[in-house]
Amino acid sequence: MLLSDLFIPVLVALVIGFVLGYFYVKGQITAIEERYRADLERWKVEAGNEIRKDSVNRSRSTLKGKIAEQMAPVMPGFAFNPADARFIGSPVDYIIFDGLTDVADDQKTSIRIVFMDVKKGAGKLTRVQRIIKKAVEDREVAWQTLHLADE
Repeated sequence: MLLSDLFIPVLVALVIGFVLGYFYVKGQITAIEERYRADLERWKVEAGNEIRKDSVNRSRSTLKGKIAEQMAPVMPGFAFNPADARFIGSPVDYIIFDGLTDVADDQKTSIRIVFMDVKKGAGKLTRVQRIIKKAVEDREVAWQTLHLADE
């Protein structure tokens, strides 16, 4: 009889203990989640500012590169007559018809054609530009004339 008298109060105490423990742990988890959410929001703000700064700097760098590409024929290091250079922008920046101005003025009878890409700083050729460069170096170039029918 003594054992059965203790069973119900112990069972009630265990249930109350589990319920109280559940609410305590749930409260702790909620507090931790709130703290981490606040940390995440703070990080988003800080990282967002850094990302924006980085984006602006990259944009400036890209813009400076585009300006340098356009201005290359009038820069001191440009070894060709600027009038002979034709900007195409993609996949290379220039096709230079070296000597074309002299041919037009009847001073020469031949030209040399140069494909040029302008890089700012330590820029490297893209994969497509490397393939074009190889094609030129391997003399994989040709001339075609397309005659369209009169209508």
